[in-house]
Amino acid sequence: MRKEVIMRRTLPILVALWLTVAAPLASPQETESVVPELEAFHEIIYPIWHSAYPEKDITALKEFVPEIDRLAGNIYRANLPGILRDKEAKWQAGLAEFRKSVEAYAEAAKGDGDQALLDAAEILHARYEMLVRTIRPVLKETDEFHKVLYVVYHKSLSDRKFDEIRAAAPDLEAKAEAVAKATLSKRMESRMVAFQAAAAGLVAAAASLTEASGGAEDAAVEKAILVLHEKYIALEKVFD
Repeated sequence: MRKEVIMRRTLPILVALWLTVAAPLASPQETESVVPELEAFHEIIYPIWHSAYPEKDITALKEFVPEIDRLAGNIYRANLPGILRDKEAKWQAGLAEFRKSVEAYAEAAKGDGDQALLDAAEILHARYEMLVRTIRPVLKETDEFHKVLYVVYHKSLSDRKFDEIRAAAPDLEAKAEAVAKATLSKRMESRMVAFQAAAAGLVAAAASLTEASGGAEDAAVEKAILVLHEKYIALEKVFD
C-alpha cells in the first residue's frame, strides 16, 4: 500500500521531468542570425578596405590572397542556422557572386595591372557586404519576434504541442507590437508605408493567435499560427 502511494506521488513528477527533457528546444546557434565563418572574413576585408585599398598598397593586396582564399573557403562550406532557412535561396545567389569576386581578386593579383587589382578589391568588398546584408536582420525587433516564431512554427507546431503555442502567444503579440513601433533607418525610409501596413497585419495576426489560444480548439490555434507566419513572411518581403 505504501509503495502504491509513493508511486502515485512520484509518477507525475517523473512525467513532468520527461516532458521537460523531451520538449523541442532550439539551440542558441539555431535561433541566432549569425554565420561565424562570414564574420571571420571581416578579419581580412577590414585591412583590405580600410588600409591597403585607400593607400593603393598593391604589395599588401597581393599578399592577402592566401588568407582570402582560406577564409572564403570556410564561408563556402558554412551552413545557415535554422532561423535563416527562409533566406537559403538568397544566400546561395549571393554566395555565387561572392565566390566570383574572390576568384577575380586572385586572378588580378597575378597580373601587373594595379588598377585591375584595386577594382577587384572594391568588388570583393561590395559582394561581401551584400552577403552580410542577406542574413542580417533589418530590425532588432523583427529578429526578436522571429526567434520566438521560429521555435513555435518549426518545433511546437510540427510536434502538435498546442500548449506550447498557447503559452508563447502573449510573447508573440508583445513582440509584434514592438515591431510596429520600430523606426526604419534612412536607407529604408522609402519603404515606411509598406512596412507600417505589413507590421499592422502582423499585430492583428498575433492578437488573433492570443484570442484563439484562450479557447479549447487546437484547429483554431493552428490556423492562427499559420496566418501569423504568413504575415511575418509578408513583412520580410518589404525589405527584399
